[in-house]
Amino acid sequence: MAHDERDDEQGERDAGQRVWRREDVLDLLHRRSNWHRWGEDDQVGTVNLITDRKRAEAAALVRTGRAVSLSRPFPTRPGAGNPRPAAHYTTRAPRGTGGIAGDYYGIEYHGTASTHVDALCHVWDERGMWQGRDPAAELTSRGSRWGSIDHWRHGIVTRGVLLDVPAFRGEPYVTHERPVHGDELEAVAHAQGVDVTAGDALVVYSGRDRWDRENPAWGTGRTAAGEKRRPGLHASCLGFLRDNDCAALAWDMLDHAPNDWGIPWTVHGAIFAYGLAVVDNCELAPLAAACAAEGRYAFMFMLAPLVVEGGTGSPANPLALF
Repeated sequence: MAHDERDDEQGERDAGQRVWRREDVLDLLHRRSNWHRWGEDDQVGTVNLITDRKRAEAAALVRTGRAVSLSRPFPTRPGAGNPRPAAHYTTRAPRGTGGIAGDYYGIEYHGTASTHVDALCHVWDERGMWQGRDPAAELTSRGSRWGSIDHWRHGIVTRGVLLDVPAFRGEPYVTHERPVHGDELEAVAHAQGVDVTAGDALVVYSGRDRWDRENPAWGTGRTAAGEKRRPGLHASCLGFLRDNDCAALAWDMLDHAPNDWGIPWTVHGAIFAYGLAVVDNCELAPLAAACAAEGRYAFMFMLAPLVVEGGTGSPANPLALF
């Protein structure tokens, strides 16, 4: 057992948490997977849970008309957390007595700088991609033949629920020493008086904005061995997502890293295990403030990915409507 693993296991005992073993996490990823739940050839995953009735339920939550963006700014400035910044340049040309402006956008959006949604072909483990497909056979230099982002071309429009972990803890942000566990998500929901129901978009706020003001940029930390070291959600959160049949997960801090078991993907594994739509690197402080002001934590959640055939995901501007 590595030194870091012993420290994390002792920390779990000290905090009264269940000590999670590799087989426990693999049970959530493998035995409890959603493979073939919607048929052998399904490429939509948990977005199948967002029915017409569910969308109508979400629309009924719009009462004041307040809209909140969950997106970070387009990440054009290089930095420790953004080593491959997006490209943006503007053109202009005359037209008669007037003119016209245009611009170019180019972005490698996977990573920790850009708000984006991951398609079902984005990650995999030794068992394969969503539905057990072989990435070597499905992924080409021209895109993915399986589980690509264009299968969500009609958007992800559903009931959203924010769980505000810093407010629950009375602390500014989640730390590496105290990752968010699945049972804590249950406790936050109970404290906020909100239920998480099938087809919901679960939005988990961990305080990344405040973290970035007081620490090196989130996602840039490293262990002595050179592994990524960042606070976030513990693998046990997979159970919460699966038990509540969430359709999507939007979050500001991602998987707690490094994990204790040498597993390539923990919470991100919900993509290939459950068919979950995962929306990374959201800016959630404005949403937390809006929920507190509105006095409610449920709202209409909307996300419309770009329709890129074969795409492994899409830049995104998720919206919450109250």
